[in-house]
Amino acid sequence: MTHNNRLRRVVLAAILPFVGVVAAFGVAPATVTETVTVAKVIEDIALPDVPLSANPEEAYWQEERIQRGDTIASVLARLQVDDPEALQALRGNRDARALYQLVPGKTIRAKVTGAGKLLALRYLAGTDVYSVERAGEGLVVGRQPAQLETRTMMASGEIRSSLFASADAANLSDAVASQIADIFSTDIDFHRDLRKGDRFSVVYEALYHHGDLIRSGRVVAAEFVNQGKVHQAVYFQNSEGKGGYYTLSGKNIRKAFLRSPLEFSRISSGFSRARFHPVLKQWRAHNGIDYAAPSGTRVKATADGVVEFAARHQGGYGNLVVLRHQSKYTTWYGHLSGFAKGLRKGGRVAQGDVIGYVGATGLATGPHLHYEFRINDVHQNPLRVVMPSAPPITAEVRPMFEAAAQPLALRLKVLRGTNLARLD
Repeated sequence: MTHNNRLRRVVLAAILPFVGVVAAFGVAPATVTETVTVAKVIEDIALPDVPLSANPEEAYWQEERIQRGDTIASVLARLQVDDPEALQALRGNRDARALYQLVPGKTIRAKVTGAGKLLALRYLAGTDVYSVERAGEGLVVGRQPAQLETRTMMASGEIRSSLFASADAANLSDAVASQIADIFSTDIDFHRDLRKGDRFSVVYEALYHHGDLIRSGRVVAAEFVNQGKVHQAVYFQNSEGKGGYYTLSGKNIRKAFLRSPLEFSRISSGFSRARFHPVLKQWRAHNGIDYAAPSGTRVKATADGVVEFAARHQGGYGNLVVLRHQSKYTTWYGHLSGFAKGLRKGGRVAQGDVIGYVGATGLATGPHLHYEFRINDVHQNPLRVVMPSAPPITAEVRPMFEAAAQPLALRLKVLRGTNLARLD
């Protein structure tokens, strides 16, 4: 015991200088300590005067954040611009119209002389930078693409009610939420399969300009835990510039067909051999799936294919698109309110392309999409048929894929089980 006590004292003496003030309170209960008197001292410190420039022509840049209700005149006033001629010139310049549609939260930078004369101005609208430059006694307005900086962001969330609500709680944009749904749409039916407590993690790109977020970019890795089953995907682009999403083992996450032609909706009528038709008032087979959705909702092609029909159908389908895939497969999209621009018979479409919009044409009691899946013209239940898979990573590109996928897999591992909203 004596040896152990001596050892403790030696160790304590060695580490005490590094512990700091906090360690001073780790003393024995009977130790007597003196009361320390604390006095507040306030002392005036003389600061040197920084005189304003006596030269009214000397110019400087400053920045102002746009507030709700701002006009270009009110923002320039806060920027200490006292230049009625410049303001009048901007009002009469059609190229400067973006300056009259100011977005709250954005910033305007201006170069102003000590006398309040406007020499230059910069404003980011969308992905373009509008510039104003003094040229003699006039102003020249220009526009050019912004130089954007790409940052990699990470976020995770838990499903409480819907994917969009949970993404919003994690400070994610709708664009990122839509990509997550699209990536896993061949394995997860986001109309029926979501459960409270499901979790997602995502690594995505975000585009910034001078520190301001412009928009969200591509999702480069994602994980979705649905009813206890883990689904993972990473984005990989080969040397030819063709990209897609794969599992960490290199399996193409895409099936040849999406499970649903709509991103989010609800099934109002399922596949059935006997259903009472709400318009015809008789029992008949319902050889497809009806998705209830607001009129105008985008309808996507569930697979690469060729347009076989895109017009008003003489039967009950109303506006109808029929796509043929790999010779023996066809998909039918009925009751559309309209067709995508440029869609025509014989044209090619890619999986996920918008081909039309939800409507209520034909024999329909309300806006919805009637979707059919046929093999050799025989109706199949699109929710139960086994979909063929897309090609996996080949042996030739496997080393390149693994080099790209491993860092992304590590990020997903870091996110797993965390409660963070977003990380840069």
